[in-house]
Formats: sequence, structure tokens, C-alpha cells
Amino acid sequence: MDLNLQFPAGWEQAKQIKFSQGFVSPAPRDFVGFGPLTEPEALAIYNFTLSHNFRLVIAFHTQGEVIYWQFENFNPPNSFYIGTQFANSSGYLLNSTPYNSSFAGYKDWFIQNYNRPGYTIEVGSGSNPLPTSQFDEIYSDNIGILILGALL
Repeated sequence: MDLNLQFPAGWEQAKQIKFSQGFVSPAPRDFVGFGPLTEPEALAIYNFTLSHNFRLVIAFHTQGEVIYWQFENFNPPNSFYIGTQFANSSGYLLNSTPYNSSFAGYKDWFIQNYNRPGYTIEVGSGSNPLPTSQFDEIYSDNIGILILGALL
């Protein structure tokens, strides 16, 4: 299962998109599963989030050196401003999520349910899995995001 396609925020749309791309059975990526929150890891993150009062969430992924900050037409207060600060700190681009990746993610669910800022940060570049030789650069690019996120 792709654990970031397990959240109840447009899960049916994600399923239609991924199935049309041929991801119709368990695979290392892009398989949405058999329903939202069917995997224990996704359910654990969901329940953990429900039990806390987070001001924002950051989901780190690999690859692309880009920050995604939106979900559908939701525009939580300060989300673009915070995303801009993250982009300035990291050197990553701040972008809208591409349509084919726009549904069923953790940040999507958080934005939808809480109307608070959520971000998917795609670190590093190249083919997955990224080489460990990129660790120092990824850390350097993202430490500012972690500090800013903790302070906001």
C-alpha cells in the first residue's frame, strides 16, 4: 500500500486516478488499498493527529525538492505565507499539488478536516530510493523548515 493514499480526503478520486494508471493491486507505490485507513500505520497517524491539537502538519516525502501546500479549494489561514517561508528557508519550490496526486494524502485530510495548514515536502532529487549521499544536503535544506514549523 502507498500509505500516503490511505486518508479520507478524496480517497475515491485517488482510487479512480491510480486504477486508471494501472495501480490496481498491492505494490510498493501508488496502490490506494481497499479503502481509507485500512493500514495500521495510516490509522495510527490518523488517531495520533485526532488526539492532538496541531497548528500545522508537515509530511516529508522523497523526491522533487518541492513543497505542496493545497488541497482542493481549501485555503487555511496563513497557509500560503507559511509555505513561502518554508520555500525561502529550503530553496525548494512552493507549488500546487498536481491533480493526479491531489487526493487521499495525510496533508489533504488534515487541511480538509481542520482548515489548518498542511504541507507535503518532497526532499532530494533522483530516483527512489534516494542515495544516503544526499542526506547532508537534505538535512541542510530542511532544518529551517523544522525550526520554523515548531515556532509557528
